[in-house]
Amino acid sequence: MNPRRLTPSMSLLVAFEAAARHCSFTKAADELALTQSAVSRQVQALESQLEISLFKREGRKIELTAAGALYQHELSAALGRIRSATLQTIAFKEEDGPLNLAVLPTFGSKWLLPKMHEFYALHPRNLVHIHSRIIHADNPSSVGDMQAIICAGKGDWPGYVSHLLLQEKLIVIASPKALADNPGLSLDDITQHLLLNVVSRPNGWSDWFDLNNLDHQKMRTGPSFELTAHLIQAVAAGIGIGLVPDILVQDEIESGTVVKLFGPTQSGRNYYLTCAARYQHFPAFKTFSAWLLSLPS
Repeated sequence: MNPRRLTPSMSLLVAFEAAARHCSFTKAADELALTQSAVSRQVQALESQLEISLFKREGRKIELTAAGALYQHELSAALGRIRSATLQTIAFKEEDGPLNLAVLPTFGSKWLLPKMHEFYALHPRNLVHIHSRIIHADNPSSVGDMQAIICAGKGDWPGYVSHLLLQEKLIVIASPKALADNPGLSLDDITQHLLLNVVSRPNGWSDWFDLNNLDHQKMRTGPSFELTAHLIQAVAAGIGIGLVPDILVQDEIESGTVVKLFGPTQSGRNYYLTCAARYQHFPAFKTFSAWLLSLPS
């Protein structure tokens, strides 16, 4: 088959995609700043090149054929990727362009955001758009097409470039109210309390029991929370005892809302600033990463 037939010109494809989206040559013409007849001619030229009808025409009404609907579905996604790639490429000339950053919600609010005023003091023209995301430790791509990601894991994600920010250390916390009758809580006393959990760390307490040679059969598993911030609030309310990263609960410890019982211990996970390899030279990422990695750990 002639390769030219399989690669119609962009003007024909754009005209068809707009007409298919609106089911109207007139609305497509308005969007593209063309005349209705020009859009109609471009769609006819595309149909002639493909040798198939993409629209059913009844008077002034148009409706996609089955082939046209399939073509629109595939073409819309392809044109979307082309437009996105073009915007990203244009952004490379903007040294102070914005950065889209996905970050774990509690880490963002507890650790990153209190420091961002320092970044803006040094780089007042650079904007960082922060998107709170639940990020899977084994799959940072789950957040979608972000130019930068801060997540926890082992940092060995194929296709990503990762920079170590912090080693994660876990501590056991409780509400002072929960310890009123037993302020000198021992390791064995842990088994008398509900153990609160974060869903992204299902084996957290099991690993901690192993580390401290405690009997798993005595473990009182409590409710799970999607956000570490919610777990901390539950601990403060006296619902149970929590196992949390120490950097996420410093404010509550200093205020006396919760107290540290045991730890810290290494979790085996660390926090990383990472990005898909294609973004590693993106000017906004280079500016932000240079600042972030210069902070004391």
